[in-house]
This record gives sequence, structure tokens and C-alpha cells, in this order.
Amino acid sequence: MAGRSRSSFNKRQKERSRQEKQREKLEKRQQRKAEKQSGVPGSADDFGHNDFSLAEDFEESSEETVVSNAEE
Repeated sequence: MAGRSRSSFNKRQKERSRQEKQREKLEKRQQRKAEKQSGVPGSADDFGHNDFSLAEDFEESSEETVVSNAEE
């Protein structure tokens, strides 16, 4: 009998997990849709890529750090 209850428990856990993932996906979809409608800059485009304009600033600052370390 213990085998049956364990199986049911596993099924229940699996179903809860599936429902949770489905709910999270729905929330993300709604959030992306809201961002798209409001025109938030820097949000992900249709392909899931972000605006990398800030990445250039990061690269420049890291180069300065390397140069300053070399001078010491």
C-alpha cells in the first residue's frame, strides 16, 4: 500500500510543479507585453536579446582598471 501513496504523492508534486511553471510563464508573458506596450527602453526585443549599449561602457572601465594596475 505504501507504494501507491508514494506514487500519488509524486504525481501531485509533479502536477503542482507543472502548474507553478505555467503560472510563472504566464506572468512573464504578461510583463513583457506590458513593457512592450509602454515602450520601456532597454527591454528585451522579440528574440530575447537585450540592448547592449551599456556593455561598451563596462568594457571601457575594465580596460582602465587593467591600465591602472599595470602602472603600479
